[in-house]
Amino acid sequence: MSAMTDNRLAFAEQEESDEFIRRHIGPSTEEQAVMLKALGYESLDALIDDAIPPKIRSKDPLALPPAQTESAVLQKLRQYANNNVLNRSLIGMGYYGTRVPAVIQRNILENPAWYTAYTPYQPEISQGRLEMLLNFQTMIADLTGLEIANASLLDEGTAAAEAMAFCQKASKNKGMVFFASENCHPQTIDVLKTRAEPIGVSVVVGNVNDGLPEDAFAVLLQYPDTYGAVADYATVVEKAHAQGALAVVAADLLALTQLTPPGEFGADVAIGTSQRFGVPLGFGGPHAAYFATKDEYKRSIPGRIVGVSVDRNGDKAYRLALQTREQHIRREKATSNICTAQVLLAVMAAAYACYHGPDGLRKIGRRVHRRTAILAQGLRDLGYKIAHDSFFDTILVETDDWTGSVVEAARIEGVNLRIFEDNKVGISLDETCTRELVERLWAMMAFDSMKELTYEEVSGRTPDALPEKLLRKSDFLTHPAFNTYHSETEMLRYLRRLADKDVALDRSMIPLGSCTMKLNATTEMIPVTWAAFSDIHPFAPRDQVEGYHQMISELERMLAEITGYAAVSLQPNAGSQGEYAGLLAIRAYHESRGDSGRNICLIPSSAHGTNPASAAMAGMKVVVVKCDENGNVDMEDLKAKAEQHSASLAALMVTYPSTHGVFEETITEICDLIHEHGGQVYMDGANLNAMVGVCKPGKFGSDVSHLNLHKTFCIPHGGGGPGVGPIGVGAHLAPFLPGHRTLGAPESAIGPVSAAPYGSAGILPISWSYIELMGANGLRSATEVAILSANYVARRLEEHYPVLYKGKKGLVAHECIIDLRPLKDATGVTVEDVAKRLMDYGFHAPTMSFPVAGTLMIEPTESEPLSELERFCEAMIAIRGEIREIEEGKLTHEESPLAFAPHTASDLLADDWDRKYSRERGAFPVKSLREAKYWPPVARIDQAYGDKNLICSCPPLEAYQDAAE
Repeated sequence: MSAMTDNRLAFAEQEESDEFIRRHIGPSTEEQAVMLKALGYESLDALIDDAIPPKIRSKDPLALPPAQTESAVLQKLRQYANNNVLNRSLIGMGYYGTRVPAVIQRNILENPAWYTAYTPYQPEISQGRLEMLLNFQTMIADLTGLEIANASLLDEGTAAAEAMAFCQKASKNKGMVFFASENCHPQTIDVLKTRAEPIGVSVVVGNVNDGLPEDAFAVLLQYPDTYGAVADYATVVEKAHAQGALAVVAADLLALTQLTPPGEFGADVAIGTSQRFGVPLGFGGPHAAYFATKDEYKRSIPGRIVGVSVDRNGDKAYRLALQTREQHIRREKATSNICTAQVLLAVMAAAYACYHGPDGLRKIGRRVHRRTAILAQGLRDLGYKIAHDSFFDTILVETDDWTGSVVEAARIEGVNLRIFEDNKVGISLDETCTRELVERLWAMMAFDSMKELTYEEVSGRTPDALPEKLLRKSDFLTHPAFNTYHSETEMLRYLRRLADKDVALDRSMIPLGSCTMKLNATTEMIPVTWAAFSDIHPFAPRDQVEGYHQMISELERMLAEITGYAAVSLQPNAGSQGEYAGLLAIRAYHESRGDSGRNICLIPSSAHGTNPASAAMAGMKVVVVKCDENGNVDMEDLKAKAEQHSASLAALMVTYPSTHGVFEETITEICDLIHEHGGQVYMDGANLNAMVGVCKPGKFGSDVSHLNLHKTFCIPHGGGGPGVGPIGVGAHLAPFLPGHRTLGAPESAIGPVSAAPYGSAGILPISWSYIELMGANGLRSATEVAILSANYVARRLEEHYPVLYKGKKGLVAHECIIDLRPLKDATGVTVEDVAKRLMDYGFHAPTMSFPVAGTLMIEPTESEPLSELERFCEAMIAIRGEIREIEEGKLTHEESPLAFAPHTASDLLADDWDRKYSRERGAFPVKSLREAKYWPPVARIDQAYGDKNLICSCPPLEAYQDAAE
């Protein structure tokens, strides 16, 4: 073969490997040239040279492999998946096998209409996911017997930690002890201890029947407990209340279809996970935890709550209530840094409940219990002792001298049991467990007894193992939402109706500043539902998860190379948890050096609200640093405060590029200053999409960053979750990365910040695939085009709206802020008016009023083609024209389309159209909308009404009837 032929083949292969990059990056080479010309640059390199300060630029390309083809990446990932052993895991501990209904897997989990949606801060265009979240809240409240539930939390361990902080605030007992039953899941206790220590709370673990310490402000109970026992906790709860303490119950939702709910025996809070309601194991996540409490505590609930309000026409409409971005209001006084929810997983769990309905859930729960009881009876027949007489789905088997043989037999049979050191094994059944499996378990544990048992024979003489006193007598899930969609046809159409109400990335650009709504490529998503990734228990034996560890180790190395840090932990399962873990690592580092007095955290006034909340949770005191008129950190104020607090300075939290969308020139001086005073620099990675491949935070002064894999590295937002927020750290902080009881971490490691060792491991293949598909050059190109697109949008709009902040050479970073305050002063038009009017054009609004009230922060990302950028700019320019009509006196603000936006189909069909503009102008402000029109399902929502008349579960049908009348 000639050298020429070799070169042609190599060129062809290179072309194929670049195909994904061309598809991920929206603007073509020709479109990039058009945009550069508009900005006055001849090349992308020249633009980047002016946009990014030279002192932080990376001189060398990323040491990553070249881009791979989509087929090659899937093939390599399939090899990793094949290196996992897909055994039957009967380990329990809050993680169970479940059957994901195919209609839910295909139409929610694998459907971009659901997984590419954003957090529903714009409720008028989020009614579909808000309705399903309301179903989730109703499901949780009904099953737990409590009045109000939130729209989900991260996992059961962190939900317990949130309950601890909640109870400390709400309890009458002002002691500093949180008492946890020794029968709680061990990983939950570990997370509790991590979260308690920085805020001065002591977690005491013991036997709840021995009474609570006098200074205990709350008690945590597991129901059923980690060993499977079902206990009557009414007396324990009563005693807790007698000493002013609150009672938290970690309850299994499927068990609650059979057992008395916590609210009925006096619990103040119920927490847990909805994983077994149709959400795959995923090696530990992502899953939707739940949190329910009494109505009197509704204003203290952590996380998000969906409420019912009305729109301008008086029709029912859903919206986020009470806690919306609590951290941005309360900042360091917030008791939680959770700023979102596990929306996609909560939606799946709620859909599972709708699909099966109350009768279906009862049957599943009943079947699981009966098979567990029959298994236990058969094991008794074989000579084993079952530790508890009352249980739901988990039994503790005393195996004595047979323990080693049982464990080996289970290994040979491909079954994972929970193994205890005192010659016991735990066996947890789930809805996937069949009669045949029960008989297999008997056969593998028969040994010398030589008995041959049959399921039918043992079943006929096996009583239930649930205490009569604790059997559930109350109804649940009586609302029509849970009693209508039981056929696949009905469920399919219901999910389609809900999805059609929403705006997600599959419909249009979502230009949210600081949230980086970029392409979530189909190839990246495919491996998530492979059984060899999705059906793995987080505590499966290490030798069964080699494929996972290969992929995770590679991803850690790739992220370390991209960021310039020495080590990465993938455990934090949200950006907020990454912030918290990073600050804990800094705290542990100082303490290891004898600097336990370092507790001051400097935070610029422009910071994300989660920053001060995380610092407070990490036991630090927040000191706010001013920003100058350009949105940059005020260096004089920073110097003064660093000097003032020098002896006690723990850290500076800074976002880079800045929250205002600018590459601050002084970032290296900022880092040097903090280090001079003995502090560490925490760099918030929310805006990392502007740095990948062009500069590395770990190399220009930062000590630790969290990375939002659900932003920069393509894990989809899922309507507000899942997210992954790993941290990268310098070598000196590496010994303090989060540990876990399954990881063999060093003693210096901080405790776990999530229940599972790798947090939301089930979605890590997405980010691994993205990096492999893009390679070093593709990642750099993505960053450069993101910066190009943001500057192009800023240039297109600056003739019509002031662009608030720019860098030294008149450029923004990856996002720009346009200022609507002068227009409000002149016309009364608010930033909300513009956001709602954009819905009529088919767009989700940019980020509203953050970091500056009365502004819109726009981030186009690299994924949007020029045509979509132009469509958005034209919409914004057209809206400016509507504002100009108010300036010119042609219409008042109250008469304008902006005041009435968004316009629904019902508005246009009304008989009494008495507005000063035509119906056509209201709904079709530009001609292109006639080809593809999105109709907002509700008119503008009355937010105040919803908070004054709080309804956070599915309203009865009469409520809809009343609204209609």
